Amino acid sequence: MQSTAAILLRKRNFSDTSLIVSWCTESLGCIQTVAKGARRTRTPFAGKLDLFFETEISIIPSRKSTLHTLAEVVLKNPFAGIRQNYLRTQVAAYFVELIETCTERDHREPELFHLLRRAFGYLDANDPTPRAVGHFETELARIAGVHDAKTLKSDPAFALGNLFGRLPLSRTLLLKRLASNDSTHANERKLR
Repeated sequence: MQSTAAILLRKRNFSDTSLIVSWCTESLGCIQTVAKGARRTRTPFAGKLDLFFETEISIIPSRKSTLHTLAEVVLKNPFAGIRQNYLRTQVAAYFVELIETCTERDHREPELFHLLRRAFGYLDANDPTPRAVGHFETELARIAGVHDAKTLKSDPAFALGNLFGRLPLSRTLLLKRLASNDSTHANERKLR
């Protein structure tokens, strides 16, 4: 059995009673686990498997596949502020999509986990801005090893897109919404 800090990225049905849960972990990288019995009404996982939750998980590693067995979950931080408004949730989902696009399963990269935890901590307490998204993309590009400093400084998303062949489709609309939200808040501040 192995234990690690983890942030829940995605979950989907596996069977009538079980879930497949994707995690970004501190010591194991991005992994997938099967949470047996998690869809039952009485389960030790009740209230602990929700999107963006930071947890401490224990897994039983699989010897035959990349789908490990989830043995235990201890909730550490639900990042409840992310769910306070749609834009915060949308930015958190974009960060998850970007990490899934830019990482290989089971590749150990503790810095990636820490970046995501800091980003979720920010979204937990603050409304997102285009600058915050840009900072996340810049840090992810640095962690991914994009070495063209000129390209990285001018457009880290472009560097990530070149390296991984694509960016999440949600990015363009998200940046438009953030820019619109930013200008609305700026106008409100001027009126005060």
